[in-house]
Amino acid sequence: MKANKFVITALALSLAWPSAGALAQTAMVNGEVKKIDEATGKITLKHGPIKNLDMNEDGMTMVFRVQDPS
Repeated sequence: MKANKFVITALALSLAWPSAGALAQTAMVNGEVKKIDEATGKITLKHGPIKNLDMNEDGMTMVFRVQDPS
């Protein structure tokens, strides 16, 4: 379970961390973990708009493959 929390935290930070200057700002995107598939090493996130990537829609659900399944 600790590994899952680490993966979730690392993924959330990678989505919200465009540069070192972002530390003083609020989060760039809000998201929710919808599913963790340990067998395939994938995580499903539902997130809101990501304005700095010109994703101004209402948000979407995306599946990401984790780099290190352990």
